[in-house]
Amino acid sequence: MPITNPVDRPLTARDPRLAPWRAFLLAHARVSRRLDEELRLEHDLSIAEYDTLLSLALAPGRRMRMGPLAERVILSKSGVTRLVDRLVGDELVERSACLADARGAEAVLTDRGLARLREASPTHLRGISEHFLSILDDADLAVIERSMAAVAGQAGLAADDASPALDEADPTAVDDC
Repeated sequence: MPITNPVDRPLTARDPRLAPWRAFLLAHARVSRRLDEELRLEHDLSIAEYDTLLSLALAPGRRMRMGPLAERVILSKSGVTRLVDRLVGDELVERSACLADARGAEAVLTDRGLARLREASPTHLRGISEHFLSILDDADLAVIERSMAAVAGQAGLAADDASPALDEADPTAVDDC
């Protein structure tokens, strides 16, 4: 996607404007690693597996085609296929023919997968609270949300497409995942 608002001056490796980018990358890597470690330790789930289960729980009919699921969980199509294969092996997800196009396959969340998501959800939410929310005040959160939505929009992904809102899902299907 072409850049619509070119940067006034080109960046160099020592440009001070790179500091927020580096801070973002470092924070994302460290918080993601902590969340992943906690989910693995307490629930034997990776953060990618948790994110996949959550994405399926929030999807209509608790089912998604592999392509959109890969985009949602930020994996390649082959990566999400391998991940779904592991979840199928654990009976957390099933493969099904696509309802709209029988040539395609969908991942479908099982009742067991939903139960596992619900068990792991308090750990994940606690981690977000401890490693992210507790560090920032409400004004910081508003700026981060606005800024990251703008970055995602510029990169071609609408903020609403990046993560479904829980209030749009069936609350009985997900509870507080």
